Amino acid sequence: MAELGAHLTAASAGDDRPSIFEAVAQDSLMAAVKPALQHLVKVLAESNPGRYGFLWRWFDEIYVFLDLLLQQHYLARFSASFSENFYSLKRIPIGDCKQQPLATAGLPKRQHWKSLLLLVLVPYLKGKLEKMVSSLREEDEYSIHPPSSSWKRFYRAFLAAYPFVNMTWEGWFLIQQLCYILGKAQHHSPMLRLAGVRLVRLTAEDIQALEEKLAGATSSHAHSIKTQVRLAVKKALGGIAFSLSTGLSISVFFLQFLDWWYSSENQETIKSLTALPTPPPPVHLDDGASSALLPKLKTVCPLCRKVRVNATALSTSGFVFCYRCVYNYVKAHQRCPITGYATELQHLVKLYSPES
Repeated sequence: MAELGAHLTAASAGDDRPSIFEAVAQDSLMAAVKPALQHLVKVLAESNPGRYGFLWRWFDEIYVFLDLLLQQHYLARFSASFSENFYSLKRIPIGDCKQQPLATAGLPKRQHWKSLLLLVLVPYLKGKLEKMVSSLREEDEYSIHPPSSSWKRFYRAFLAAYPFVNMTWEGWFLIQQLCYILGKAQHHSPMLRLAGVRLVRLTAEDIQALEEKLAGATSSHAHSIKTQVRLAVKKALGGIAFSLSTGLSISVFFLQFLDWWYSSENQETIKSLTALPTPPPPVHLDDGASSALLPKLKTVCPLCRKVRVNATALSTSGFVFCYRCVYNYVKAHQRCPITGYATELQHLVKLYSPES
């Protein structure tokens, strides 16, 4: 059995393809970075909404911009994405080439831009689609629109079709990986095929060329002011990307710790380690003119200043409002009207009194 399965972890003498475990590991590395950063930004936004709230609201756009700089830096210098270079892999164009191009040569222009768009744009659009589906499901559960509206029928049909579309997408990746394991395909991911490239291991010549390029980068001199400015801007962007890559490389093991810390199997341990007394009531964190002030009467809604109708509490802060008032406010601002705590629609809790 071990001999039959040896091709999964080791390649033949003339085979430069990475094993399926190397290929999947580099995919999972970038997939683990975004949730960890997202959790960090969420903690900052909840601790100080006025200062860090914009990071949470625009997290996807900020992350895709930084990811674009990072992947562009690695594709241009190493012919690989950040995670591929971390596992000593590179991209080469599809074709029967007797002599592989060195990693320092870079990809052809067409494959370079296709790789960059597929590395950055596809995960961004997929994440946005998943958020939109989640939002539509929340609106379907908490909707205040008439059940006979045409819009409601449309997005219910969309919600019913989305699981099958997602299953087809994931099945495409699974079939591609099975074909790669059996040696029937050159790519473990359809994204590589669409980009027109395949993954191979770095050779000794690649490593030597990369070291020579890094050593020779400091010896180049520019004569014209225009060239100096252009190189200075390029160097600044490269420095930002290098700082990101270095920070991500150092934080790989820390991400593994976060994955263990927030795993479902570890929740009981976390509860015992982080057992704390009941915190005090929330304080007013948002001093802006748009924030709502607490009324003197407890039966009055802080938003409409009328007696509450269909009382609903926010689980993030504990304050109570009219359902329609707080639904519309949270949907528009994603925060508590009183405290400024980051809030979503699933944090709305309806209250039922014995009289009702």
